[in-house]
Amino acid sequence: MKVDLREQSFINIRIRNTSLYGANLVRCDLSGSEVDNVIISGMNLNGAKLYNCKWRNLGLHEGIELNGHEGKINQVCFSSNGRSLASCSDDTTIRLWDVKTGKIRAVLKGESEVKSVCFSPNDTILATQRGKFVYLRNLKTEKYIWKLDGHSSKKFSVCFSSDSTTLAFGNDDNSICLWDVKTAQQKAKLDGHKDQVNQFCFSPDGTILASGSDDKSICLWNVKTGQQKAKLDGHSSKVYSVCYSPDGTTLASGSADESICLWDVKTGQQKAKLDGHSNAVNSICYSPDGTTLASGSWDHSIRLWDVKTGKKKAKFYDQLINLVISICFSPNGTTLVSCGDSHFKNRNSIRLWDVKTGEQKAKLDGHSGGILSVCFSPDGTTLASCSDDQSVRLWDAQTGQQKAKLDGHTNDVYSVCFSPDGTKLASSSRDESISLWNFETGQPIAALFGHWKRIPSICFSPDGTTLASGSYKEIFLWDVKTLKTKAKLGGHLNGILSVCFSPDGTSLASGSLNKSICLWNVKTGQQKARLDGHIDQVNQVCFSPDGTTLASGSNDKSLRLWDVKTRQQKAKLDGHSDTVNSICYSPDGTTLSSGSADNSIRLWDVKTGQQKAKLDGHSGAVASVCFSPDGIKLASCGEDSSIRLWDFKTGQQFLPSDNSSKEILSQFKFPIFSNNNLSKSASSNITILRISQHLNLEAQGALILKGEFINFQGVDLKSLLKLKGSYILESQIEIEQKQPQN
Repeated sequence: MKVDLREQSFINIRIRNTSLYGANLVRCDLSGSEVDNVIISGMNLNGAKLYNCKWRNLGLHEGIELNGHEGKINQVCFSSNGRSLASCSDDTTIRLWDVKTGKIRAVLKGESEVKSVCFSPNDTILATQRGKFVYLRNLKTEKYIWKLDGHSSKKFSVCFSSDSTTLAFGNDDNSICLWDVKTAQQKAKLDGHKDQVNQFCFSPDGTILASGSDDKSICLWNVKTGQQKAKLDGHSSKVYSVCYSPDGTTLASGSADESICLWDVKTGQQKAKLDGHSNAVNSICYSPDGTTLASGSWDHSIRLWDVKTGKKKAKFYDQLINLVISICFSPNGTTLVSCGDSHFKNRNSIRLWDVKTGEQKAKLDGHSGGILSVCFSPDGTTLASCSDDQSVRLWDAQTGQQKAKLDGHTNDVYSVCFSPDGTKLASSSRDESISLWNFETGQPIAALFGHWKRIPSICFSPDGTTLASGSYKEIFLWDVKTLKTKAKLGGHLNGILSVCFSPDGTSLASGSLNKSICLWNVKTGQQKARLDGHIDQVNQVCFSPDGTTLASGSNDKSLRLWDVKTRQQKAKLDGHSDTVNSICYSPDGTTLSSGSADNSIRLWDVKTGQQKAKLDGHSGAVASVCFSPDGIKLASCGEDSSIRLWDFKTGQQFLPSDNSSKEILSQFKFPIFSNNNLSKSASSNITILRISQHLNLEAQGALILKGEFINFQGVDLKSLLKLKGSYILESQIEIEQKQPQN
């Protein structure tokens, strides 16, 4: 249940046997609470007080990330004892991970991409495919024992037999080779497929090998004789993955036709077909008890299926992953590991999923793609957003509920902007059009055409009579009443990324791919000035509320402040470690916010040029930031498909007043809520509301003391809460007790 309960007192509350998925508990006092058998996935505990809590049997449907690879991750595999995880990547490395700690145990480097990795069932050997060779490494001595010529530089599978004596891998001639692990001699060559073999799997007793191919078929082979026993036809496209059930009676197959088929191994007949994925099924894996089948797809998702009923049990989803390449159950069946190919740099991670909490999440309203722009309505009650899912959405800025979805664009929507009177909303798109919408009804008023390339930016004039739009080398000024073009401003040598009117409406600023900023006279259409200084493209420009200063953000990672009158650079603000995508002044002009591809938002003191705060929370690049008209909230959005509202009660302290809190805090030698980072983190600069289809647990600035937070598997989640920004106050007590007495 996704409920908004922020800033409430729930001292000593008892909650059992329910789901609090997505519950907003920002700044709630949950001291003394007892929670048992409750789903807490997606919960927002930012700034909450969690003293003497007893939370047990918690369901946390969330992936833990293992980061380290710098290229696409091609395969993951658990060791038989479940303590180690192997991964291989296009970054030419193999990494061995400690599953319990998430730490890297070893990095095995080479000169070519690694396409496949597999532990032997007895955990003594690791097989990997690098280039056209298969390498066998003794895990005890950490030495390579064999180098087998696979005659292929393509990706192919490597697989051990259940007794660890035989290794299978594929060749360029569409055949499969069986090798003796002890002698490194080829035992057999299996011919029969007419196209590339993608994956194979030994039956649990080691007597049969199943293989799936681009020729749309599955072949079953007698391992001892090398003869084909059966051919299974049924898929209408390439077969990417095959997997035996633990009892060996059923074979599952995943295909580019978006389906999974279950086959009776004895009869060769199809038992069931599982439909649900919206793109190719790249990887499948049975749980150790055989009751669940996991599938990973190019549609970004992992699904869990009930083998007996054929029904979907759960769906794990990561919008930042372009396609799920490989999945694997842990030997105890409680964890599922996945890896994939990411849209975005620095997102080549491995994810560990808690399987036991895998109930189907209720689908929430939200964009299904990266969110590119957000804008508050003039009265601050509504937030507009647009996305590469081709839609514009309107949200209640207080509750986060979706008010309307505006469809009409046929490609990515880049920018949204309210008219000053709040009656209209404009949106611009990659489809080369601008749409005007009636805000009250949500109906389209008009579509404006004229640009012949994508339109990254639009802006209403302060009086609402003119709309500016920037595209390739030209800015159009549109008469909002007649819907006709009033002027065309040409001067940039490349695409225009941002346009902004001055507060008095007489000037227009534009930022471009050619690293420059232009100032235009709106009345004459003439260029007044060109501001040079950035060394890369200028992504956004924004006038200060008094119109005296222009701010700009660039791919060169900097923000710059320009004196509009003298046209000189006043300041350069450095701090971001990647592209600055968006900037916005607070209504009082004292603060400048910036959103970056480094996943952070920063707040700058305009007078001093110093950074006031850094806001972390987005898991992908921040595409847009926008202050509410009253300056109390900041909205942000980005590649992680979420919208966040940040609260700035910077003058407030998080001051507990109940007796239980006073008793607890009396243990501290120094008042922890006075003039230090704890009070600031607990009271301000936290996400107070998230809008997303897929929410993760958050606990930035939460205060935890003398409690327990145990999941279904008996694992203490305090380390996870600390990782998410919580303060474990026992640690603070220990530090202060060690300090010398005055």
